[in-house]
Amino acid sequence: MTLAATDDAWMAEALSDARAAGARGEVPVGAIVVRGDRVIGRGGNSPIAQSDPTAHAEIAALRDASATLGNYRLVDCALYVTLEPCAMCAGAISLARVGRLVYAAADPKGGAISHGPRFFEQPTCHHRPLVDRSGDADHAGRLLKDFFQARR
Repeated sequence: MTLAATDDAWMAEALSDARAAGARGEVPVGAIVVRGDRVIGRGGNSPIAQSDPTAHAEIAALRDASATLGNYRLVDCALYVTLEPCAMCAGAISLARVGRLVYAAADPKGGAISHGPRFFEQPTCHHRPLVDRSGDADHAGRLLKDFFQARR
């Protein structure tokens, strides 16, 4: 299986978590952490349910993966997330020493990887993961668009 096909398969898992978050009334963003050939952490947005502004999908997935490994450093892991991470999540990704980040939909307003502060390009960033885009950006973007249109 090619890297792109593998990325698409893992992103499909993250999209499942995003759909579950949307069904709970949360912004539909999902994330998984993969080590080797298995998911070791997953999360969906839940700031409303948890009354916690830090309860983003990426943070939940990083916490879950760290608990699974018994170590906060995720050097040999990949994080798949359906939306470009914000500055808070980019900081957590860097602190966790995630080896690779793959995200689907771009977030020109709140993203911090390819937009806004471009966190990993800052000289104060201590760890910079490899960053790739998923080919499933359209599906992830549609989930978000449909979610917000239904609320207007």
